Amino acid sequence: MLQSPVDSLRLTLTLDSARRASIVLASTPTLQKNRALTAIADSLRRNTADILAANRDDLTAGAANGLSAGLLDRLTLDDARVAALADAVLQIALLTDPVGEVVRGSSLPNGVKISQVRVPFGVVGVIYEARPNVTVDIAALALKSGNAVVLRGGSAAENTNRVLVALLQTAIESVGLPGDIVQTIDPFGREGATELMQARGQVDVLIPRGSAGLINAVVTQSTVPVIETGAGVVHIFLDESANRDWAVEIVHNSKVQRPSVCNAVETLLVHEGAADRVLPAVLARLAASGVTIHGDSRVQALFPDAVPAGEFDWETEYMSLDLAVAVVAGLDEALAHIRRYSTGHTESIITNDIVNSERFLNEVDSAAVMVNASTRFTDGGEFGFGAEVGISTQKLHARGPMGLPELTSTKWIVRGTGQVRA
Repeated sequence: MLQSPVDSLRLTLTLDSARRASIVLASTPTLQKNRALTAIADSLRRNTADILAANRDDLTAGAANGLSAGLLDRLTLDDARVAALADAVLQIALLTDPVGEVVRGSSLPNGVKISQVRVPFGVVGVIYEARPNVTVDIAALALKSGNAVVLRGGSAAENTNRVLVALLQTAIESVGLPGDIVQTIDPFGREGATELMQARGQVDVLIPRGSAGLINAVVTQSTVPVIETGAGVVHIFLDESANRDWAVEIVHNSKVQRPSVCNAVETLLVHEGAADRVLPAVLARLAASGVTIHGDSRVQALFPDAVPAGEFDWETEYMSLDLAVAVVAGLDEALAHIRRYSTGHTESIITNDIVNSERFLNEVDSAAVMVNASTRFTDGGEFGFGAEVGISTQKLHARGPMGLPELTSTKWIVRGTGQVRA
């Protein structure tokens, strides 16, 4: 809890202003929201130098404080990444506004008309760490879906987030909307995050993004309803019939393209019937890109440079150029391994066997299940959402990449002409 009564009052006023802003935004026309998004994209491009200067300060501090390579990568912005953020904001502006969409409806025999329509949550809180891209992505998605957003971005990205939030607020105000639609509580530190988790009634939903430790802390401590985004202990299974060329390319892309993100593969399972034929080429390509192979005894026999793997490796989200590899007897053993160690994020099978592919799709209980495709496709941008709030690994309300519809609830609209219930 906040020690200073002044800070506690300031945080209360922040949440109150977010609520007032959400009321304004809930009835804002789509055109005005899109103008705000366009202004945000323009501001990001015009002020890239200021953003990167603040980001360099965060990176210097992060390196001095011993941030892992994975977190430093997530923290890093450059010209290309800022440009991609601006492009994503513009893509969100082009998407259909979910607010007011009729989900279903009917007319009762007595003439009463009922309809279920999408409405904003109201105030969305987000707690995350070392991810300044999240600041922009979530602000843009919240704005388009009619929500005010209160951000706790963590100390690692504090300088970058301060600049980004200021730019977001100025851009939003330039089209006549309240800047308080987007706010940060970073100045309140960890105590502010604790207060945010206890702000039931002031905050409608809370979304954590980050390490398993952060997510678990929010889920267990929050009195505000939580949409849980999960860690990514992601699996690929090379079936006996796997195409070797596909296996080499898919596994390499899933691990190496950006190893610090949650949809990067962390465990490779290989059918024993494909091990001799497929695995050496897969591991050689990975090793050439600097990947450390953590293998069981059968993997070590095929690839002597592998380091021994144990229980720790099967349950670890490395977020680095490390990969756990095991040879299994077949699909049944692969499925059992995934059921035991998966975090429910993404799993993929590489196979030419239609029966096995359908079994894998039906029996794997994860947010995204794939056949002959890189796990890196589990992403809001790749799915056409413009950006994402996160990857939900729970089953209530939202699952998988969360875009605009996942930031709405529904309410029932009932229109009558004087009817009373008999």
